[in-house]
Formats: sequence, structure tokens, C-alpha cells
Amino acid sequence: MPDAQLTARGLEILLGEWRGGAAHYTALADRIRLLVLDGRVPVGTRLPAERDLATRLTLSRTTVTAAYRELREAGFVDSVRGSGSVTRLPGPVLALARPVDGDGMLDFTKAALPAATSLPAAARAAAEELPHFLPDPGYDLVGLPHLREAIAERYRQRGLPTEPGQILVTVGAQQAIALVARTFLGRGDRALVEMPTYPHATESIRLAGARLVPVTVTAPVRSAAAAGPHPAPTDGDGWDADAIEQTIRRANPALAYLIPDFHNPTGASMSPATRERVLAAAAAQGTIVIGDETTGDLDIDRPGEYLPLPAYGANREGDAPVILIGSASKSLWGGLRIGWIRADRPLIRKLIAAKPATDLGTPMIEQLVVARMLPTMQSILEERRTQLRAGRDTVRRLLAETFPDWTVPDLHGGLAAWVGIGAPVSSALALGARNHGLLIAAGPSFGLDGAFERFLRIPITYSEDETARAVAALSRAWAASLTHPTPYADPATLANVV
Repeated sequence: MPDAQLTARGLEILLGEWRGGAAHYTALADRIRLLVLDGRVPVGTRLPAERDLATRLTLSRTTVTAAYRELREAGFVDSVRGSGSVTRLPGPVLALARPVDGDGMLDFTKAALPAATSLPAAARAAAEELPHFLPDPGYDLVGLPHLREAIAERYRQRGLPTEPGQILVTVGAQQAIALVARTFLGRGDRALVEMPTYPHATESIRLAGARLVPVTVTAPVRSAAAAGPHPAPTDGDGWDADAIEQTIRRANPALAYLIPDFHNPTGASMSPATRERVLAAAAAQGTIVIGDETTGDLDIDRPGEYLPLPAYGANREGDAPVILIGSASKSLWGGLRIGWIRADRPLIRKLIAAKPATDLGTPMIEQLVVARMLPTMQSILEERRTQLRAGRDTVRRLLAETFPDWTVPDLHGGLAAWVGIGAPVSSALALGARNHGLLIAAGPSFGLDGAFERFLRIPITYSEDETARAVAALSRAWAASLTHPTPYADPATLANVV
């Protein structure tokens, strides 16, 4: 049975301005195929009935039937008796999603580093430590005491007094985001989110029943040709503090989800002055602020000093709280599914009470590994800084050589570059790159309603050889994307968000 059903109206919104030079049935099939490949229509979703979609799009039913037939023949749709047309991915695409002997499909949809070199030794030590915990049942809702203390110590080292009782360990940062959203949002509440932003966070907030209220984040950029390995700093932090204050006052959101350090995907960092203004505005309205710090440790060469977000609040009685979300997955390894929430004790108690609805415990062995590694974070982060600097400089150099008219951010940390490609063809470019061995997320994956077609997120976490292969694939796909663009929104509206 399908996991979800997409209404005709919902699909119409996702399709955007899909009509182009091709026959309508072909253009419709191509757009739905890209939506599935990009993850905006999840695998296992039941598509609208042919008659309903034809009515909604003012097409003949024959046209929609032909489009669905093309999708079935290409392996993107299954016809299931009693369930209609259900989306899937064809076998060859799934098989190519993993590199094979260095010559398979490159997956640049993941901006992630390989494991830290100290992880194998920590894993061996954790395995030796595990028998000490085996007499217990093993269901751990809160987190191992010594891991919570190690996490609290990291916050203290960064200038934010924290006790273990203010820490809740989770199965990765994604569970932490979903848990906070489910606990503190009700159906119909408004939630302020940045645009662009981490797409799985907005999915969690929507699933909690909230309505999204977007505020724009931009990254200072220059042409790829002008961007040397050490560009001069650019004024502005990427956030419009005036607009955020006005939005909070007007929309009165119950919650605000922010990525203040090395923002995903723009790489921007919120200035101390903007942090103070945002927290003051949130406090005045009683808005809970989530600070997602999953990329916060990944500093390359950011000038200035940045404290954890709560340090910029007035700390007055009755102020709206700030909830921090952290993760071991970005700095240590994606295979370590350990995240955490840092908040005041009353909020932690609420979250602990809500957690069993979806999870009965965080993996013990992974907690032990992370507890071993956190005390050595400084040396691990030096290793990461070296890797990310090399990746950033490689991306800048290759883009300058291959796409001199593209713009790259003044990137001082994080995992990816939010690259301006100069034309609203990101989705077409991402689709075309698949034909040349590269999986990469189109700009609209990070936005709402088809915005950000002029941007592409390019990870800085891969080797020089892999990055060269990726840029070569983009180069081969570029000309075709300009000739046959597939924008998700009217290009005239995109200038407002660039």
C-alpha cells in the first residue's frame, strides 16, 4: 500500500510552471519524474487519479493517461490494483546511487565528511566498555550520564554554562528537530523558518501541523572567476534583522527554526548583533527559538567570536526559551546517529515525556563511541578544518575554471557552497547531471514552491578527484539545461529571493 496520497491540488503546486516546448504529456511526465528523483514526491506516494489531475490542470484525460504511461514505462510509477499510480524509483537509478569501483554514480546530494580518523579506536574502546552496561535493560530514553556530562562540558567550553540535566540525547539531530516540533507546536500554529533551509527540518515542522512563515537568508557572493582561495570579507551576515523582527511581530510564530552558524545551505553565519535582535523579538512575542548547531563546529577561517545562541539573550524572567540542537553526525561521522537537545530543565522534562511516542531508547554502543570522542574534539576539528579548507578551495578553483560566470559564497565554514548559477535552470541541470554520473540536489529542494532555481548546493566534502568529476558532469549537462530549462516557478519571481 502507498505511504501517502498526493492530491491534484498538491501536485499542481509542486509542478509549478511545467509547460514547455515539448508535448504536454511528455513535459508533465518529465516534471513528475524530477519531483520523484529530487524527493519532493516521496517514493510510495499515490499520485492523483487521472481524471482529477486532468481537471485540475485543464488537460484532457488522454494527456494525463499518456504521461502516467511514460512514467510507468520508465519505472517511476507502479499501477497497483486498488491504489492507483504509486511512485517508485527504477532499479538502475537505485543501483547507481552508490559509487561502484570509483566509476559509478557520484552522490553529491550528501554534504558529509568521511569518518574522523580517531573513530575506529574509539569504537574498539567502546566495545570493550559495553559489557559494563549489559546487565541493564538497555532502553535509555535520556542518554548515558557521562555522555550528557561530556556534551554539557562542550557547551561550557564554548561559553554557555550547562549542566547534564539540560541535555537530552537523541537518535541524530533529525529526531531532535522532530521531537521539539511535535512537542511545542500544535496544528495551525505558525513557525518561522529561513529560506533556503535544511529541507528535512521543514518537513518535520509541517508534519507537526504548523504553517511555515519564511524569512530569507542570503550568502555574500562574488563571481567564480574572482573568488580566490582567500576572498576578502563582505559586509552583511545574510539575515535582514528588520524583516525578521517585523515578521515575528506580525505572524506571532509559536516557534522559530534557525541555523545561525554556517547555515545550510548558504554557509552564512548570523552576526552577534542580529542574534541579539532576533532573540529580543522572539522574547517579546513568546516565540520559542530552535538553534540548529549541527554544522556549528565546522569552522574553517571565520573571523570574530561567536557564542552559542542563548548567550545573546537577555535572560530575563519569562523570556521565550532557546533550544539548541547538536549532532555528532556532521563532525564525527554520519554513521554515528547521535544527536542532542540542550534546553532549560522544564523543557527537557517535557521532551523526555514526549519521546517514548516514537522512540524507546538511543543506541548504547554509539553513545559510548561519542562519549569517547567528545573530549578530543579540538584535535578532531583541526582535522576537519584541514579537510574542509582543501574542499572549499578545490570547489572555488574548479568552478572558476569551468563556470567563471557563476557566483560562489565567501565560505568560512560548513559543508557546502550555495552557488549562484545565473539562470533559473537548477532542476534541469540536476536532472541532466544524472545522465553524466552525478546525483546532486536542485536548488528548490531547499526552498518553498519552486524558489531557488538559480542556485545549486555543491558540497566541499569530497576529494579533489571526485569534485573534478562532479564539475565535469555539470559542465556536460549545462548547455542542455539552458536549451531545455525546467523551472519550477516563474523566473520573474526568483529575483526576489536571489
